[in-house]
Amino acid sequence: MTQHTSPATTVVVYHSGYGHTERMATAIAEGASAALVAIDADGNIPDHAWETLARADAILLGSPTYMGGPSWQFKKFADASSKIWFESGWRNKIFGGFTNSASLNGDKLNTLEYFFLLAGQHGGIWVSMDIKPANVKASVRDDLNRMGSYIAPMAQTPADASPDEMSPGDLETARRYGARVATIAEQFRSGHALNH
Repeated sequence: MTQHTSPATTVVVYHSGYGHTERMATAIAEGASAALVAIDADGNIPDHAWETLARADAILLGSPTYMGGPSWQFKKFADASSKIWFESGWRNKIFGGFTNSASLNGDKLNTLEYFFLLAGQHGGIWVSMDIKPANVKASVRDDLNRMGSYIAPMAQTPADASPDEMSPGDLETARRYGARVATIAEQFRSGHALNH
């Protein structure tokens, strides 16, 4: 197998409606030392961002959960990636995802499953979360993985709370997940697993 000397490259591509998912994306990017690509209010990313994604070893997908799934802006981005799918352009890339909603459940799992299936359609390799849930009587709002998600991080922010009021535990869970994805991407990049 080819040995690579350059570090793995990670990109976080996300849509944020009110700033909460953007804050989560920033925490993920901090953990992964990743570039951020924002999907705008019209569901588009800059032309050069497609090349950034093409060069990435790992791609993290983020969206708020609206009406039981990702935002339409994220879905527009996902549909636009069908051109890349046709050429297997993201095959064997490392993938992960994250979401936020106002309700404790909020059907966030459906959003993460959407990301998981999108990664699968692209022939990607999904990274799960390795943080045990905070699920005992002593658990509090700012504990790590308080949503008890294993597929990827979920955050919950009350509908009347600003991005600055997000749970530090949710953000730290996101940061640690970003670091995990980057570590696994580096393992693949250095030849410990499949090469592109």
